[in-house]
Amino acid sequence: MPDAPLIAQDDAVRTRKLRVVTYNIHRCRGLDGRTRPERIAAVLASIDADIIALQEVVGASPLQSGQAAEIGAALGMGWVMAPTRHLRNALFGNVVLSHFPVKHHQQYDLSWKTCEPRLAQRVDLQIGGEDILHFYNVHLGTALLERRNQCQRLANAVHDRRVVGPKIVLGDFNEWARRLTQDILAEKLQSIDLSKHLNHKRTYPGFFPMVHLDHIYYEGARVEVDKVWLPKDRVAKMASDHLPLVADLIIRF
Repeated sequence: MPDAPLIAQDDAVRTRKLRVVTYNIHRCRGLDGRTRPERIAAVLASIDADIIALQEVVGASPLQSGQAAEIGAALGMGWVMAPTRHLRNALFGNVVLSHFPVKHHQQYDLSWKTCEPRLAQRVDLQIGGEDILHFYNVHLGTALLERRNQCQRLANAVHDRRVVGPKIVLGDFNEWARRLTQDILAEKLQSIDLSKHLNHKRTYPGFFPMVHLDHIYYEGARVEVDKVWLPKDRVAKMASDHLPLVADLIIRF
């Protein structure tokens, strides 16, 4: 596995640069109505990320290996899935793909009442020799009260003092208009202010984005934002109902 570029090192701190992306792939069903995992893989290949958070992924079934396996093989990346439910006999949920070894994988149930099951996926990745990055992949619900409950539970889980080291939280937060998610998470996490990096920060729907649903958060002073961008070529606009959100981060271990 390749190491992330080592920018600086002293006796106590190692600084590395990582490219991360969050992408709701909508079961690989594009705006043209065609289901094409290879198109999603092509979009991700053009980004060349170190770590990828995907939402709405169709996993393995009795007849097929699933979209995560196909995309991972196309990119040459390892992956781990956190299914929330079944979709026509196949697993369905979140996936993290990475060029780095997975040291630990954990799921936090965020389901609320009778709404669709939801979760947060935590993947601890070994970045270099002994450095561990805690990477949280999130897909929240669509109802206001549902998200209020989920945000508080998510913030508590990420803020767990027993989990030591830099933490990145990203995904589809389904925040349509009000800043409820940001207000709750901001009490314990820091948000990447996309308005400082992007002229147009909307990510949904892909071909003509109207709203901003996808976000990236982090905890503490160990993370610095270098660059944020949205791929907007024709393939990216068509491949899913979301655009991928990409960030180059400088992380201190």
